[in-house]
Amino acid sequence: MTATSVTAGRLQTRTGGPKDDDPKILEHLAGWTLVVVLAMLVTQLGVI
Repeated sequence: MTATSVTAGRLQTRTGGPKDDDPKILEHLAGWTLVVVLAMLVTQLGVI
């Protein structure tokens, strides 16, 4: 094996992160839910 083939094999190894084939709508809903909850918390605390 050459150094190039060893390096190429390492780059393709999955690290356990999210898969690319998941629906993106769930990510958007979770993100906007977090934004709304954070805004409600800030408003209730009177920070703004």
